[in-house]
Amino acid sequence: MVVDDDDDIRTIADLALREIGGWQTICLGSSRAAVLLAATERPDVILLDVMMPELDGQGTIKRLREDPRTAGIPVVFMTAKAQPAELARYAALGAVGVIAKPFDPLGLADEIRRLVGIHGDPP
Repeated sequence: MVVDDDDDIRTIADLALREIGGWQTICLGSSRAAVLLAATERPDVILLDVMMPELDGQGTIKRLREDPRTAGIPVVFMTAKAQPAELARYAALGAVGVIAKPFDPLGLADEIRRLVGIHGDPP
């Protein structure tokens, strides 16, 4: 699941994950929608923008962790703010990793696999 309010980022991530990574994707522009849909779709991983309107990435991961249906879904944050202090805060919230923006579309799927520990076929 790719969650970002920027249409261009969602499009690039979607193409990178589907076409290069061979993954099935769900792309959303709203964190609130992602919280609801994650509970029913149970994605293998959520790629989540930190800076979102209404409900930011930090609030989103807190809600995901509170729901037993989504608590175990790995979350990887995407952000332009990838300084050590932020990385530590994101890890404390339960993120398995951070991908800095701008990201390399050609290596996005492999980077997520590395962070989440996915081996073999794409999710």
